Amino acid sequence: MAARVLMRFVSSRTLTQSRARGAGVRGTHRFYWTTSRSAAAALTSGRAALLLGLPALSCLGYEAYRRVQGSAVLHAVGKEEVLEQADYLYSCAETEKLYQLLLQHKDSDDAEFLWRLARASRDLTLLPGMEGKRKKQLTFEAFEYAKRALEKDEKCFAAHKWYAVCLSDVGDYEGIKVKIGNSYIIREHLERAIELNAKDATSLHILGYWCFAFAELPWYQRKVAAALFSSPPVATYEEALEFFLKAEEVDPDFYSKNLLMLGKTYMAMKDKQRAELWLTKAKDYPAHTLEDKEVHKEAVDLLKKLG
Repeated sequence: MAARVLMRFVSSRTLTQSRARGAGVRGTHRFYWTTSRSAAAALTSGRAALLLGLPALSCLGYEAYRRVQGSAVLHAVGKEEVLEQADYLYSCAETEKLYQLLLQHKDSDDAEFLWRLARASRDLTLLPGMEGKRKKQLTFEAFEYAKRALEKDEKCFAAHKWYAVCLSDVGDYEGIKVKIGNSYIIREHLERAIELNAKDATSLHILGYWCFAFAELPWYQRKVAAALFSSPPVATYEEALEFFLKAEEVDPDFYSKNLLMLGKTYMAMKDKQRAELWLTKAKDYPAHTLEDKEVHKEAVDLLKKLG
């Protein structure tokens, strides 16, 4: 289920060809349209694709992971009982059962039900073997639930967090220009989530991930993005590091991916000693989930590169 910022870099040849096609068109409007179209093609076609995503966060930080067995739903009465049961099912990675339980409350006006349903719908899309059409349907449903949760309670930090995550997901179906444009909104909602709850490690981690994604864009991808936006989103490794460290401070060892990202950020900042420290922690993290195993493998590979 692991999700990550996927970077398939734009080749110099592709970028050069894109600029050349744009330069040959007369007229400001036609020049902008052609350049933007070429830039979008350079970002999305063939081997030259740029996909900006956020981590999946499915079963984040769990010390146990169980495969879903069947789709039976345990019924509960009363808000507190339902939420308690929902959180228990989430902690056990019982994604199907959790979704069916919360789906009974899809028409609720309570943000606590709605953001959990958004999260559960999204987690379903990450299950192995999910059919493409169903995945798209669930992705947009998750976004609508998160949107309604935010409308019902603007001061709910979890509603802001999952709105940001789900907005990133729907961008995968709406084109690179929309996805980059949404990045501004995503950051705003993550910052609002942290403002409302500074102790939520996952919001801090996601914002760190956002910063890392834009910090590592090479110059030629920045130029392509600038053809679509006069001021594309920017961030630094120092910003990413601050959020990853803060997440670790408020909840130590809560997520193997946060340990890995700390190591990768220090690598990008040329701090070999600290990179080795955090990559070793990521390597030694108990591998309970598929993502933990993937983190372990990547940490081992990066440690080999560090020598």
